Amino acid sequence: MESSSLSSEMLNKVPQVTIFFWIIKIMATTVGETAADFLNFNLHWGLTNTTLVMTVLLVITLLFQFKSSRYVPAIYWLVVVLISVVGTLVTDNLTDNLGVPLQTSTISFAILLILTFTVWFVSERTLSIHSIFTTKREAFYWLTILFTFALGTAAGDLLSEDMNLGYFNSGLIFAAMIALITVAYYFFKLNAVLAFWLAYILTRPFGASLGDFLSQSHKHGGLGLGTTGTSAIFLVIILCLVIYLTKTRIDESGQKKSE
Repeated sequence: MESSSLSSEMLNKVPQVTIFFWIIKIMATTVGETAADFLNFNLHWGLTNTTLVMTVLLVITLLFQFKSSRYVPAIYWLVVVLISVVGTLVTDNLTDNLGVPLQTSTISFAILLILTFTVWFVSERTLSIHSIFTTKREAFYWLTILFTFALGTAAGDLLSEDMNLGYFNSGLIFAAMIALITVAYYFFKLNAVLAFWLAYILTRPFGASLGDFLSQSHKHGGLGLGTTGTSAIFLVIILCLVIYLTKTRIDESGQKKSE
């Protein structure tokens, strides 16, 4: 159990949900798809080596994230990028190395995500990202994020590849679902926490479809920009936005733990 002094000093570890949050999140999601392919195929690391290296980097970055007592844009968004890559690799390992069908992966990760939400809510009585003031809540938060990325990868590949809808059409479907949630939130008073998590889950397959559409060759239904070019462009944009957020601090909540 955390000490009261630590809890009272800890600020919310998650940024405010602004337009910058969603832009970086979608781009990080896209990078997760393209970077995993770049390391695996272009650099010839192989799926196993890529998974090991990226998992170690994620664990190290998470240690810095948990050690921090407040939201630090550079650390937080680096964790998101790395967890996006690792989440993609988890699904890729199940599909390519273990032969698990995408339907099974999608259903399994959906169940794991629901279980995580359930245990989180039973334990903390809230799923709001505006209340990440304790280490336990932050652990639930990052575990949830990991499962959203793994689920999104499986669901995106299921639609675009197994169901032969293609990357562009799959992206349109997920974009339409996100738009419906947005309309439901702003015009029909959909619960804010539910709307956030639904949108967060769906931005993963949307970003993955976008990444594949940009990077894959024309004969595979993409624009042919390649994983190197796509990853580099999006990483530069993410870096610029993180520098902007670090300087302006416009997405810091500044809220301390309340009783």
